[in-house]
Amino acid sequence: MIKVIVNGARGKMGRTVLQAVSNDKELELVGAVDIKGGMDVGDLIGSAKTGIIVGENLQTVIDAVKPDVMVDFTRPDAVFDNACLALRNHVSPVIGTTGLSDEAKDKLNDLALAQNTPAFIAANFAIGAVLMMMMAKEAAKYLPNVEIIELHHDQKLDAPSGTAITTAEMISEVRKPMKQGNPDEKEKLPGARGAQINGIPIHSVRLPGYVAHQEVIFGGLGQTLTIRHDSIDRTSFMPGVVLACKKILNLKGLVRNLDKIM
Repeated sequence: MIKVIVNGARGKMGRTVLQAVSNDKELELVGAVDIKGGMDVGDLIGSAKTGIIVGENLQTVIDAVKPDVMVDFTRPDAVFDNACLALRNHVSPVIGTTGLSDEAKDKLNDLALAQNTPAFIAANFAIGAVLMMMMAKEAAKYLPNVEIIELHHDQKLDAPSGTAITTAEMISEVRKPMKQGNPDEKEKLPGARGAQINGIPIHSVRLPGYVAHQEVIFGGLGQTLTIRHDSIDRTSFMPGVVLACKKILNLKGLVRNLDKIM
């Protein structure tokens, strides 16, 4: 059994992770952490009392239960420190919180290697989203003109999403940087053409009612191709989270994105 704690346990994603870990026969939920502590995990997931009380301090919970893995769905401004603390305690972090810079990821990789404790981060834990990104990379070999639209709930803190950035980076591996559209194009309103990664426009939508959605639109001579993925419920991310919890202890350093362990 792999001993798991969940950080950010009282958030929407955190509660879903608590349920998924509790239901898996190879994982053992041993602790939960949130800035709003005090509740029994059973009250959070709608089951009988578990005896696991949500703690407010990550170090205290780690000291008490000695987990193997920490799943983190907290905030962009907290995840780096959380992951560093876990690694220094030889706890492997599975990071679902997006917004980490490349510099921060490099530092986590160095720390993971120094502590001989693997770490894992994914822009998206939904299997379908991973397939969408892989298919987009393949399509870009033949249709290099592409734009990305990502749509999320209005409580998401970072834009563009980690999935959109990762998609653009994967496409950039097979597509040279290029300017799309009319060379004399001018934005009447700054940002109207979206953010740019190697000439790939990314457009972010934030509205209530959405969970996590992305479409990658390719344009060619007399044709378009759209590859779209929709997460209509947060349970879509759970098979990927559970897989990462099971695979992480056999990894080395910081491993990025679900396709590396599928």
